[in-house]
Amino acid sequence: MPIHLNDVDVVSEVEGLTSVLIVPCNMCPAATVAVRDGKPFMQLFRSLLKSPPFEGYIKALRSRLRENGVDSEVFRSRLYHHWFLCMWTSARRKKLEKCAKQHDAVIVLGCGSALETVRDSVESGDCRVIEGMEVAGIMNAKLRFRLP
Repeated sequence: MPIHLNDVDVVSEVEGLTSVLIVPCNMCPAATVAVRDGKPFMQLFRSLLKSPPFEGYIKALRSRLRENGVDSEVFRSRLYHHWFLCMWTSARRKKLEKCAKQHDAVIVLGCGSALETVRDSVESGDCRVIEGMEVAGIMNAKLRFRLP
């Protein structure tokens, strides 16, 4: 049962910054966007390791940031065991800390647990942590399988 998340206006939060690192959890936010858009979360033979609706969401976010003069980079997690941001290993958190040092802020796309995971990972640096989505509840998604 994924957590349902609502968008937060991060563009106003990053005013005056030059660069941000977008850190997405690839499970609940991706499921939320897919359900909201009425599109498949993933396509077995086309996008097994990505959620096309969520990738589109991130692309649109980066575009809005760019329009406001903020460069962005996405901290990618392609392996399945890295999809749940709240369950990252210490090695994954150290990699995030190293990458975050190159940016003014980190935008977290995930629940409160994901936000705390990122805060704990980057607390030693001067990097600001921004909540990109907020918990609205729990959703019940239906799994379906269709042949191409």
